[in-house]
Amino acid sequence: MKRVVVGLSGGVDSSVAAYLLQQQGYEVIGLFMKNWHDDSVTISNDCPWLEDSNDALLVAEKLGIPFQTVDLSEEYKEKIVDYMFNEYEKGRTPNPDVLCNREIKFDVFMKIAMSLGADYVATGHYCRKSEIEVNGETVYQLQAGADNNKDQSYFLCQLSQQQLAKALFPIGELTKPEVREIAAEMELVTAEKKDSQGLCFIGKVRLPEFLQQKLQPKDGVIVQIDAADPIYNQDTTEVGSPEEELISSSNKTLYSPTMGKVVGKHQGAHYFTVGQRKGLNVGGTKEALFVIATDVDTNTIYTGMGAQHPGLFRSALFVEQSEVHWIREDLRLHNGQTREVMARIRYRQPLQKATLHQLENGMYISFDEPQSAITEGQFVAWHEGEELLGSGVIS
Repeated sequence: MKRVVVGLSGGVDSSVAAYLLQQQGYEVIGLFMKNWHDDSVTISNDCPWLEDSNDALLVAEKLGIPFQTVDLSEEYKEKIVDYMFNEYEKGRTPNPDVLCNREIKFDVFMKIAMSLGADYVATGHYCRKSEIEVNGETVYQLQAGADNNKDQSYFLCQLSQQQLAKALFPIGELTKPEVREIAAEMELVTAEKKDSQGLCFIGKVRLPEFLQQKLQPKDGVIVQIDAADPIYNQDTTEVGSPEEELISSSNKTLYSPTMGKVVGKHQGAHYFTVGQRKGLNVGGTKEALFVIATDVDTNTIYTGMGAQHPGLFRSALFVEQSEVHWIREDLRLHNGQTREVMARIRYRQPLQKATLHQLENGMYISFDEPQSAITEGQFVAWHEGEELLGSGVIS
């Protein structure tokens, strides 16, 4: 019997994952990760870890599997929370859930599981794993979940071959309603439980308050840039080399406060992200204002009116070489190579037609259609068919 450690989160997905593995004849152990101590920044009644660990325990008892809680809050603070503060301070928008999978669930947690003699670690992610042989070696593939509506492969876009080798995703072939049905049949306490929102294992966080622990509020202005501003009509007929074109179309537009009118005040540019609409507290515009750029050096937020404002769109992005990650190492591009893929720049975004261009200093990704709110610090992931091939941090 192979031994599997399941990360029981107290939700329905991981509960059913544990049950299915048991049905498949694995020896199953349930572990709950406690990753957070500070209740002052969580909306406490929304996702208290106590209730979750209790539900995880009840599921383990129902299935008759061993259960324990592991406290990873120190590692979580160091690898996820400190990273988040750092990124926000630089004016970037991190994705803690992607990091949490790479650094916590499939690293720190996986090592604990292996120390318990586990052969695999399993989670309740909606994605699938398959394997093929390339040049006589086993290569693992990360595939989208069967439930289009719930596919979570994006959150695992930073996993390595070594991590995938030891991972199992038992519910990847199921839809959410099927998972709930199994949980109800088994009378699991989590069958009707709502999906958790917010940060991986922390729950819902009031982000500005969370960030204010480290990043002091400071007053700045909100500037509105007109959609007809000449900066959007720059003559691009002088076509340079393909490389220069990529650089130019992936570059951010640079704004200065004199280019627009001051329409409001804010408490800190690092609390805002490109594409954000809520929380600006500026009224009296015909359409909603969207953040089109932030400048943490001058503490200025630039906005544009309406979801089609030209300041929101770019047709390419850049990933620094050190941030380019291939799950499929055997498909890694070399300097000068290109590849047509389908890509997304955020979770749940429909896949977009794109081309990868590998250059010496990193990878440019150009899109067939301009993309709204390309955000520094977020992950871009690229696919071929159902398979996620790799990802990178948008720079």
